[in-house]
Amino acid sequence: FLSREQTFLRKFNEILLALQIERELDKHQILELYLNKIFLGYRAYGIEAAAQVYYGRPVEQLSLDEMALIAGLPKAPSALNPLDNPERARARRDWVLGRMLELGYIDRGAHDAAVAAAIAAHYHGPRIELHAEYAAEMVRAEMISRYGHAAYVDGYVAQTTIDGPLQREAQRAVEHGLLAYDARHGFRGPEAHLDGSTPGEWLARLARIPTVAGLEPAVVTRVDEREIDVLTRGESVRIGWERGLSSARRYMSPDYRGPSPKSAAELVAPGDVVRLAADEQGWRLSQLPAAQAALVSLDAADGGIRALVGGLDFSYSKFNRIAQARRQPGSNIKPFIYAAAMENGFTPASVINDAPIVFHDPGLEKVWRPENDTGKFYGPTSLRTALVNSRNLVSIRLLQQLGVDKAIDYLARLGFQRADLAPNLSLALGTPSITPLSLVSAYAILANGGYKVEPYLVSEVRRVGGEPVWRAEPRRACPACLGNTPVREAASIEEVLAEPAPQAEAAPEQTAPRVMDPRVAYMIDSILRDAVKHGTGRRALELKRGDIAGKTGTTNGPTDAWFSGYAGMVVTTTWLGFDENTPLGRQEFGGSAALPIWVDFMREATRELPAYVRPMPVGLVNVRVDR
Repeated sequence: FLSREQTFLRKFNEILLALQIERELDKHQILELYLNKIFLGYRAYGIEAAAQVYYGRPVEQLSLDEMALIAGLPKAPSALNPLDNPERARARRDWVLGRMLELGYIDRGAHDAAVAAAIAAHYHGPRIELHAEYAAEMVRAEMISRYGHAAYVDGYVAQTTIDGPLQREAQRAVEHGLLAYDARHGFRGPEAHLDGSTPGEWLARLARIPTVAGLEPAVVTRVDEREIDVLTRGESVRIGWERGLSSARRYMSPDYRGPSPKSAAELVAPGDVVRLAADEQGWRLSQLPAAQAALVSLDAADGGIRALVGGLDFSYSKFNRIAQARRQPGSNIKPFIYAAAMENGFTPASVINDAPIVFHDPGLEKVWRPENDTGKFYGPTSLRTALVNSRNLVSIRLLQQLGVDKAIDYLARLGFQRADLAPNLSLALGTPSITPLSLVSAYAILANGGYKVEPYLVSEVRRVGGEPVWRAEPRRACPACLGNTPVREAASIEEVLAEPAPQAEAAPEQTAPRVMDPRVAYMIDSILRDAVKHGTGRRALELKRGDIAGKTGTTNGPTDAWFSGYAGMVVTTTWLGFDENTPLGRQEFGGSAALPIWVDFMREATRELPAYVRPMPVGLVNVRVDR
């Protein structure tokens, strides 16, 4: 009932509370309440729960030694736990049995038989079948927000929207993408060096180093000219020259690696801790990536989160980069700037000059001269070409003509937080700091034709016995508008441009609000498909689907690499960068660092899905444009 703060006031309140409990309840009732509520390790609250967790039987079916072991747990449920510390649990159990003998509760024969019994406890609770720890922590926080401390003790079961096979693929894609990035930038040397000179001394310390993302820690025991022997926690392994040693060029900076090594001694020495990765041919030399990556995938029809990976490994870093990291999206935000313009009279065929521009702002330390990534200028350029090729200067001039305030109003309508949107022209280059979750939510609007769906993770809450407690009722994109909008011939372009925006039909109450004109959603989708076919997202063509649309994003430095896109109703955002916001390297972009992760995941996410054909809504016409 009280907080954990160690203050006199809390102790005084405890005294008053204890006196009140004494007035209301007798000693047996107080003990019963205590025994049914006390935490006994491994999410077991109460002795009945502990009996089920440690022995898989009701408490009345336990033997004397088993009961004594549970009776010894309240003093220190973690330190005396039979699963983690069997020897300490045994010593505590035997102490309890000794006290029972002294007080006359048991005789000498029962005492001796119980003390001689082996520790038979093992875990009987649910086993982890799927590594989705970042999502699980989000569920825990949501359950605590909804039910308070009762979420821990009242036996709730939360059903999520996570798709098991897709979550496994998301984790694998993030790990593979990070290791690939890390390999491009060189070997940073041993992770640590262990004191001592014998395998026995090393093993004791090696046992305390966790495995991270399948990368096994090992200590080097011998170094030859072109091979090394290493000791893992389970075996001794020989690593040959071609198993990661020959390619381990030293990391010098994000942009440079040293020369290829000529011997193993240039890389490691006995006592060094390294990481091993397993493949079809066995173990190979690897290392823990210094960078981090994240992936989140939604069902664009209702916002259900199908996969979520907030970093390389939850045990390594519990910071959830999907929901907690606020990073600059770079060009990933451009489709929404262009959408704002198209809601205000621009079209994909509108032409803006791609030419140098200089800003003199007294608030800036120096003159701002934005450039394109290529350092070149391309002259008069259509908005379609500019977005496909991510031309910065066209984006800035477009925002200048549209007006920053109009753009911010529009972005806020799509779900971006107004407080995050700097009211200046750098907005066109993606300078706001936003989370990947808010970004993928915005791309879902493009995928579903203009509807704002809210991402959600918990779909249902039940009690342990199956009794339903709560069920999510997400607002869905209008089913009738996800592919059945009629196409109508127009007499002329002028007639089409003069038409008002099509009016949405009356929708059910559970339909998500439409926040983007369907014509604008169609035009941006068309451009983003071209970005995959001809622009910065070309690597996604290896999926061999005609409905892929997406956009890369790379920030100054570069420090952040992004790719956001969708196929059908599956919309996914991937990010790669350093938590410290340090540069990734001059040759790293959204297309080289984040897009490969996206492709790996979407290959599985769309394997069974037919290509989605989006019909052109009323109020548009296709014409050939002479560039």
